[in-house]
Amino acid sequence: MPTHLKLNMCPIQNDKKCCSSPIYKIVNARLLMNHEIVEGSYLWFQNGKIINPQNLFFDHLREADKIIDAKGMLVVPGFIDTQINGAYGIDFADHEGSDEKIQADVDTVAKGLLQYGCTSFCPTVVSSEPAVYQKVLPHLNARKGSAAGGAEILGAHVEGPFISVEKKGAHKQAVFRTAENGIEDFDDAYGSELKKGSEAVSIMTLAPELSGVADAIPDLVARGVKVALGHTACKIAEAERAVVQGATSITHLFNAMQAFHHRDPGLIGVLGAADLPIPESSKGHPEPSDTSPCRTKPDPRPFYGIICDGVHVHPNSVRIAYYSHPTGAVLVTDALSAMGLPAGTYSLGGRDVAVDHNGAAYIKGTSTLAGSTVTIDECIRKFQKFTNCTVIEAVEAATLHPAELLGISDRKGTLNVGADADFVFLDDSTGEVQVKRVFVAGDEVDLSTK
Repeated sequence: MPTHLKLNMCPIQNDKKCCSSPIYKIVNARLLMNHEIVEGSYLWFQNGKIINPQNLFFDHLREADKIIDAKGMLVVPGFIDTQINGAYGIDFADHEGSDEKIQADVDTVAKGLLQYGCTSFCPTVVSSEPAVYQKVLPHLNARKGSAAGGAEILGAHVEGPFISVEKKGAHKQAVFRTAENGIEDFDDAYGSELKKGSEAVSIMTLAPELSGVADAIPDLVARGVKVALGHTACKIAEAERAVVQGATSITHLFNAMQAFHHRDPGLIGVLGAADLPIPESSKGHPEPSDTSPCRTKPDPRPFYGIICDGVHVHPNSVRIAYYSHPTGAVLVTDALSAMGLPAGTYSLGGRDVAVDHNGAAYIKGTSTLAGSTVTIDECIRKFQKFTNCTVIEAVEAATLHPAELLGISDRKGTLNVGADADFVFLDDSTGEVQVKRVFVAGDEVDLSTK
């Protein structure tokens, strides 16, 4: 057995709780592991973690206490959504009401996401005033998930206000900022929560061409914040400089950025970059692929979020991005408060958004797109359809890749020993994946109450 799969059952050998708590074994499953679908094997877990069965037999002389029959279904890691503005009538940027109400709203979304197989997420707050961040970010800090309490929160994704007026999208221009004073301006915008690093803010979307912004990227990275480039009119040179400074992601590729031009491809052109410095560590970077500058070392090109709802990005564009940089694809919903609800008028960062019967969302009275209503499992289905990739690649774009982006692939996004026991049973008998069972920290979610 490979060295990296060897893990003691009990981190503390005399931990009676660890050694006596129930052990679960999933049988009759097709397991997505190490970029392959493995048949004829089992998945073991205990205390919310995937475990190595060898220790059971040789160290503790134990067998599984409970058997779970997957009935031939595909078992994959829980889905991760790194950009979601809200759902079920709730907007994460809504700071009205009491702390109790805000917390209850966050809980409602966290619980609702489980039915789609989303077991972890980064609640996203669009460009806002400092008072909004001070009020809502404490409720979006990293916290563990559970079958009863909802999907795990991986820290917030703050999208703006350090973004371009030219590419503002649905964001409120009145709150936009620049950073002549470097990191001090970021602290002034977000308040004390930013100093917590990834516990509070896991991802930040910014425009690198703005005054002082690119120079602050190393300070943000030093705090554990993953820097994403988006809502930007940057040129290719500015984009590549930001990547060298430490930016490792692109926010909703193709949307809210300069259109591709053959003489200056802008931010989109980073997908074709061939001379970026090779990362010293693989953590936080895409795995190499056949299109990587070096096929044996981490890819220096950033990950890219992409909204596969058939509205934000044409299927052909999705296919182009995938074939350019397959291991960088991260499926995101960019869902707003209308997700899970019928057509109507909803809110995003204090602005009215009209959702039509096709699920497309626009700033009311305009043709400006304002987030989506798609779910993460539907993104997987459409990504596979648009690109003709394998089910493995489609699922990894919503599991492994976002975990790698966040630097947490040791515990999320895989079924490896030591990872959290967050997984989804998928029926792929029709060629399209359908969520059938969901587990969070080893406990099954009751999908009958969705």
